[in-house]
Amino acid sequence: MKVAVIGAGVIGITTAYELATLGHQVSVFERNGAAAEECSFANTGIASVGYAAPWARPGMVKHVLAHLWQRDTPLRISSPSMADWRWLWQMRKACNPTTFARNRGSMLRLAEYSSHRMRTLTDTLSLEHERSKGLMLLLRTERDIKLMQDSLQVMRDAGLSFKTLSAEEARGIEPALNPETAMAQAIHFPEDEVGNCRQFTLLLKSEAESLGVEFHFNSGVLPLSSAQPKTIRTTHQDMGEKFDAVVVCAGLASAQLLRPLGLRIPLAAVHGYAISAAVREPLDAPRSGVIDEQYKVAISRLGQRVRVSGGSEIGGNAKRHDPNSVKTLYRVLDNWFPGAARTQDNVQVWKGSRPMLPDGPPLVGASGVSGVWLNLGHGASGWALACGSARVVADSINGKSPDIDLQGLGLERLHLQR
Repeated sequence: MKVAVIGAGVIGITTAYELATLGHQVSVFERNGAAAEECSFANTGIASVGYAAPWARPGMVKHVLAHLWQRDTPLRISSPSMADWRWLWQMRKACNPTTFARNRGSMLRLAEYSSHRMRTLTDTLSLEHERSKGLMLLLRTERDIKLMQDSLQVMRDAGLSFKTLSAEEARGIEPALNPETAMAQAIHFPEDEVGNCRQFTLLLKSEAESLGVEFHFNSGVLPLSSAQPKTIRTTHQDMGEKFDAVVVCAGLASAQLLRPLGLRIPLAAVHGYAISAAVREPLDAPRSGVIDEQYKVAISRLGQRVRVSGGSEIGGNAKRHDPNSVKTLYRVLDNWFPGAARTQDNVQVWKGSRPMLPDGPPLVGASGVSGVWLNLGHGASGWALACGSARVVADSINGKSPDIDLQGLGLERLHLQR
């Protein structure tokens, strides 16, 4: 079949590659001038099965409200639109224990499959990207421990491997952790990975090109037409190119592309920040990845750099940096790994807009419109879910039942109607 993939981030590239391995003629359309220029550019690097979880969870609303006006709040709400308020209200409704357990289970199932697929691709294709093994959640207080219990129970029920550690045991795995920073407990996921998402994406793009995938950069796609949903147009004067199937992997732009088809996708831009700096002293830097659960800040080791990510923000200007959000990243880094990175010069500061659905899981699979497929809304877990999402979409287009159950990952859970 002749298939169009809209978007060349890690989701779009993995999708194009998987389709090409099945013998399809694939064209990728990307509005930027290169692959991995938006959310895949400088994300956390954490490809975690254990941490691929919905924001919407029991206790989350109280947790956010408790920190909302603090200097180091994990979530900032800045000049939200009515759509942002509706999204927040939908997220609040999804915080009940039953909905959380269902959504957490769906994401966990996809993340486990995705982790296996990522390792298979990395090994069989010899993709040499920066990576290290292991992830640790750092819990500062007893309240943090309490908030984690529902999520940990879902992981236990799924048979996921993790260990609960004392502060002393945690510092045995990550010796550079500052002993003066209070830690009530840590959760260690020994099989999780930290990896360079952008490197992986660009390497896989080359593999896709070798299979015949064509890339069209600086080619923004117009919203799909209800009369001809499988026709791709890049300008209003363009008569369009017809395809047998279209896969929408365009991040935040996906909602607008699909709207003429009668699909109302409740995507919100949850802006996130990252700072990347050279390692100052290897013994003072993390060996792999840690996440400060209270402030939702991740600290990752990527080769000879340290990346600190977090500072979620709803509303506001996607291009304007909030100084307090950036300061929080520096402060949390200094809390846990003082002196680890050269933060005085040549620091890369980045802000990206993560496309997130209010209840957490992405939309993966059929759209309800013949020939139009969805692979979108992965939020902060795009790197962890990309390879699995791509494979199940490719299999579905190919008429094969995916290797995992897609229940809870489709449009039906959002009660959307055409």
